[in-house]
Amino acid sequence: MKSGAMSQTNAHLRQVANALIAATNAFDVKHALSLFAHDAVIDDPSTGHRFDGHDGIRNYIEQYFIGYHTVTRFLSMKRLGYNRACVRVDFTGDFGHEIGKLEITVNAKGLIAQVDADLE
Repeated sequence: MKSGAMSQTNAHLRQVANALIAATNAFDVKHALSLFAHDAVIDDPSTGHRFDGHDGIRNYIEQYFIGYHTVTRFLSMKRLGYNRACVRVDFTGDFGHEIGKLEITVNAKGLIAQVDADLE
C-alpha cells in the first residue's frame, strides 16, 4: 500500500474516533448512531453485555454515557490493520475515572462495524 493511502486511512480512523467521542460527549445519540452501520456491534466485557444493531447501541449510549454523565478524552491511537484501530481513552463520570480501550473496526463505507470496548 502506498504511504499516501496508508495515512489517509489513519486520518479516517482518527476522524471516526473523534466523531464518536464528540457525539457521546455531547450526549447526541442520533449523531453517534449515524457513525455506525445498522448491523454494528459493541462488545463491552466491562458491562457484561454485547450491544447489537442501532437499538442495542442506542441503549449502550443512553445507559453508559448519558446515564453516567460520561466524558471521554482521546489519549492515543494504534493502528491494528487497514480498517481497525485501538483508541485509548480517558473516561470520567458519575462512576469516577477509568482508562479504556476502544478497538474500532470500520466497514468499506467508513461506518463503524464493531467496537470492542474494555477498561484497562
